[in-house]
Amino acid sequence: MRRAIALSEDSVRQGGGPFGAVIARDGEIIAEASNSVTLDDDPTAHAEVNCIRRACKKLKTFDLSGCEIFTSCEPCPMCLGAIYWAHLDKIYYGNTRKDAATIGFDDDMIYHELALDPSRRQKPMRPLLRAEALAAFEMWKNDEGKIKY
Repeated sequence: MRRAIALSEDSVRQGGGPFGAVIARDGEIIAEASNSVTLDDDPTAHAEVNCIRRACKKLKTFDLSGCEIFTSCEPCPMCLGAIYWAHLDKIYYGNTRKDAATIGFDDDMIYHELALDPSRRQKPMRPLLRAEALAAFEMWKNDEGKIKY
């Protein structure tokens, strides 16, 4: 956790956001990263996502079972989703999402949005061309050689 915190401080010094993350397995660091949203002009370049990408590349897998993530702040909804998709075993965090809100990172708003029915969210959402889109799902369902994830 101290390494994740140090990465968050280094990120601020370099012009990035105040977030750092470390993925470890059996006490060994597999990957580490900080937030590079403003440095890379990439809104998905959060510390956790960057770290997951590095760990997957290093281990040559999309399944990080057996690994844990240490992050300087409670993950935002995007990062939490990525952590679940990567199958990380445990999440340790320093600051809370409420702490992040006090300095202008309102991840909590997105958590609240996710609980709403799509028709009640701030961003308009509506289904479009569902029947056509289902074709790819049928292809996936019937593909006996697919790699499940």
